Amino acid sequence: MPDETLDLPLIHRVLDSHKEVPGALLPILHAIQHGLGYVPDAAVPEIAHALNLSLAEVRGVISFYHDFRTSPPARHTLRLCRAESCQSRGAEALAAQLREQLGLDDHGTSADGALSLRPVYCLGACACSPALELDGQVHARLTPERLRALVQGCMTEAGA
Repeated sequence: MPDETLDLPLIHRVLDSHKEVPGALLPILHAIQHGLGYVPDAAVPEIAHALNLSLAEVRGVISFYHDFRTSPPARHTLRLCRAESCQSRGAEALAAQLREQLGLDDHGTSADGALSLRPVYCLGACACSPALELDGQVHARLTPERLRALVQGCMTEAGA
């Protein structure tokens, strides 16, 4: 089944502007993800052809780097810090609460696409542990109640 979100003009612009640069694969993948929100599987053959690489080489790089997505991102991304300072202040209990509240594992996305959960290992808010980042905004000194309210806000917005 063809990928209906595949934006060939964007992909070809990215390829044309980067393919002659040594080590172009990573900048190409970043540019496509920036433009589309992810790297669609249907873009892989285009990239491989433009760079004279195998499909396996391109897919290998995409799968190696955890920041590349191969499906559209959730509307909200919650990144819970799991580093030492946050762990000592209850991050593991908050992670368990999230897994239960959302029914997800640490790298999951809710079935409705509203929220994805990602562990990180330092947000630079150690003095205010435990901390999380929701859509790029850091929330510190989290309590179970504040976390529940943040998640509920994302889920309510998604249902509206």
